[in-house]
Amino acid sequence: MKIINKNQLILASKSPRRKELLARAGISFSVVPGMFDESSISPSSPRAYVELLAEAKAKEISLLHPDNWVLGADTIVLINGKILEKPKSESEAFKMLKLLSGNVHEVLTGYFICCKMKNRAFSETITTKVIFKDLDDEEIKWYIKTKEPFGKAGAYAIQGLGSRFVKSIKGSYSNVVGLPVCEVIDFLKKESVLDSGKEYKLD
Repeated sequence: MKIINKNQLILASKSPRRKELLARAGISFSVVPGMFDESSISPSSPRAYVELLAEAKAKEISLLHPDNWVLGADTIVLINGKILEKPKSESEAFKMLKLLSGNVHEVLTGYFICCKMKNRAFSETITTKVIFKDLDDEEIKWYIKTKEPFGKAGAYAIQGLGSRFVKSIKGSYSNVVGLPVCEVIDFLKKESVLDSGKEYKLD
């Protein structure tokens, strides 16, 4: 088992985007991805779905590192009541982008932060509205060929080439990338995991 300073935050995710968001915010943390089977949770309501996934991811790692604060998160795209997760094929990516074209959709990220030793836990879901421009088929096909849509909820990356499709957003930008950084930091400060008067270093 990886040895981690007991005062250090653990990100229970292999997402490079969440890792980059926390690093850019100046937070010291370790990454410990879990093995939780996401298919074991069936969607009920979109909000409940992301919250349950985030909780399961965090608690799995918290059992291994009870002294640490552990952060788990999950992101989905929602349009007309339909959940869009990560596309598994080019045809699926095409259908998703066609559905988003010229429409408003929501990005929901549920996050769960806990410390087993302190018997403390917090869960929240943040929603951001995103407006896409109208996309023609050739533009969608070109984007799929870049391979960027794969591994991304809703088949696009707002921080990458997919930014050319986004006309506007209402709400947290980092939430669309994969983690509502402002809200996460506010909770960590409230629990005295971070000191706002000092550089963010936990070890």
